Amino acid sequence: MISPRNNEESPKGLMAERLMNLRGLKCPLPALRTRKALAGLTAGDVLVVECTDPLAAIDIPNLINQTGDVLEKTDRSKKVLTFHIRKR
Repeated sequence: MISPRNNEESPKGLMAERLMNLRGLKCPLPALRTRKALAGLTAGDVLVVECTDPLAAIDIPNLINQTGDVLEKTDRSKKVLTFHIRKR
């Protein structure tokens, strides 16, 4: 599920940040749903993806290499992997 973060748009109204909770999904669903969500975003938007599948640590960066988008940040806290992806 994709949901807007606290401030969906920047002050200029050009960029949005969206949170996608993919916790509990197993490979290949996190990568497939991330690809679909990125296709619906505008250049400059940020997609924050939360996953619990350990294979997402491999799959999501590989997906980003294929799409040409930018993986700005990856966090790992306990069992949750969080990816910050900027759409190009």
